[in-house]
Formats: sequence, structure tokens, C-alpha cells
Amino acid sequence: MKKIKVAVIGASGYAGLELVRILVRHPGCELAALHSLEYPGRPFAEVFPALAGIVQLSFSDTAPEEISAQAEVIFTAVPHQAAMGMIPPLLAKDCRVVDLSADFRFKDAAVYEKWYQPHSAKGLLAEAVYGLPELHGYAVSRARLVGNPGCYPTCVILGMAPLVQNKLVHLDSLIADCKSGVSGAGRAVSLATLYCEVNEGFRAYKVAEHRHNPEMEQELSLLAGEPVQVTFTPHLVPMSRGILGTLYARLVKPMTEVEILNFYQSFYEGQPFIRLLPQGSLPNTINVRGSNYCDIGVKVDADRGRVIVISAIDNLHRGAAGQAVHNFNLMMGFPETTGLDLVPLIP
Repeated sequence: MKKIKVAVIGASGYAGLELVRILVRHPGCELAALHSLEYPGRPFAEVFPALAGIVQLSFSDTAPEEISAQAEVIFTAVPHQAAMGMIPPLLAKDCRVVDLSADFRFKDAAVYEKWYQPHSAKGLLAEAVYGLPELHGYAVSRARLVGNPGCYPTCVILGMAPLVQNKLVHLDSLIADCKSGVSGAGRAVSLATLYCEVNEGFRAYKVAEHRHNPEMEQELSLLAGEPVQVTFTPHLVPMSRGILGTLYARLVKPMTEVEILNFYQSFYEGQPFIRLLPQGSLPNTINVRGSNYCDIGVKVDADRGRVIVISAIDNLHRGAAGQAVHNFNLMMGFPETTGLDLVPLIP
């Protein structure tokens, strides 16, 4: 198998670290550069001893455009706004880019600017592909720039997509109630995510104002062929990683769980990272921890005419780094599961 030289910009954050953990064992990859403004010159394994003897590179703070001379594919695991400044020069050097920020997830610059900040590379938005492989795999395979989805949208869109595309539910009734582990807030020190602030607590945050909400609506509207709105409430729970989405919608007509599961099986046929649970079983985040799987379970509340879908992912893997590598595989012609055939971390 031909090895592709890859670089990770922002390799010292949680998503960047997870990327390195996956890529170092990917048979089609050669890690060429690991970029970090926080640890320039320090050996990667010194900062992250878990990868001692596995990753030999040191961090560099080389300018991104210089990294383009070292790698064919570059993962940008950097904050929003930082990515839009560095990606145009990388593309100009014929690199292909998978961006883990939000900077290239939206087709409408006005939507991005409403929720984030002014966009300095609007001309690339039309070209960038939203990197949810189950929805846009073919487009990803032909892309030179992929906007890797957010963790919450991954969980919610995958859970709701078959319902929305097949018009099984009223499109004005979609509710996403999601719980995330603390690593979703990133590795930077913050009072709100300190152990004593999080342990034994459970709280909602950014209610009706979370930046991932418009991502969900963009993709579900495309599937429905008409505007869709989602009422989304995120919660922080005292675990390190994982997202559980409890998704509600009103059925257009009475349906059984078996009938709904048949639609899901048809929609996700051949998709290696979707695991549809049998009737009567529901997902648990611990069963996807450290993997690229999305587990989905369905329950019908017949008395109230609602369907309840439970979806579970690992926010750092399926919701960030694993999905980025899945997109990389599609872009470079590798089998989709290459480097991602990781068994969940069994407790």
C-alpha cells in the first residue's frame, strides 16, 4: 500500500492527539510533521508518554505554508478562524486538507458569520465538502477540501437522517437532547471544565444558542428538500468522552419500530461505521468509546405518536479525528475502514 505523507496542524489538542493515535498505525500514512505552537521543539512522546516508542517526531511551529512542502494531506485541528487563514495557502501548494474547525462546514457565509465571526475565505465555501461520509461520501472522494463535521451534528444528523429523508416525521417537531463528555470543550484550561466544577454535576449549556445547531439544520434541510429546524439542547456530563443523543419527532402516521428500523437499514446499507441495534436495545456511550462507530436505537411511543431515536458516538473519534481519517481514506482511495478498525475500549 502506497504511503501518503500527512501532517497534523494543532497536534497537541485532544482532537489532534486522537488523530496522531490513529494515523501512526494507518498502513497508508507516513506522519511527516506535527505542528504545535504550545510545544515547539519538544518530542511528541515527551508531552504524551502514552505514545512513547510509537511516535518519534517532535512538535514544530513551522509556518503552515512550509508544512505544505512536507506533506500531501494536511489535517488542520485548530480553532475556528485560525483555519480559514492557513488553508488557502495550503491548497495553493496542491495539498489536500481535512479541516476539523467549523470554518468550511457551511455553504452560506452569512450563516457562518452569524454564529462565528467574519469569514476571510468565502470563495472556498462552495468548493468545500461537508465531511459526513454516509451522506457525502462520493463528493468527499473527489474533494481537495473537506469540512469535518462537529461532534454534536454527527450524532444528531446520523440519528435523524433516515426519518427526515423519507418524510416519516413532521419536520417542525425535531428535538435533539444531547449529553457530552468534558473533552468536547477542548484541552485548554477553563474554570467551567475543571474537575471540581464538573464532577458529580450535570448541566445544560448554550441552550438555544449552540453553534452546532445550524450545522444540523443545513444538512437535514438538504435531505428533506425543504427548510428544517431542530430544537437542540446540549448538556455536560462528568465523563471524559462520548456523546449520547436522545432525538424526538412526531410521526406522520402510526408506525412500528420494525418498520422504522427497515428504513434505517436501507438508508445505511453498506455503511461500515453505523451499527443499528436490534429492537429492544438502546445505545450506551461506553460501547463506542475509542471507536468510529455510531450506534443507533429506535423506540416508538405509540400513545403519543412519537419516535425516539438514541444515537451514541465517541466525540473525539467519530465526532472528530476518526471521521477525519474516514474522509482521508475516501479522498485518497483507501478502503473506508483503513486504520479505523479499532475495537471500542471495553471497560
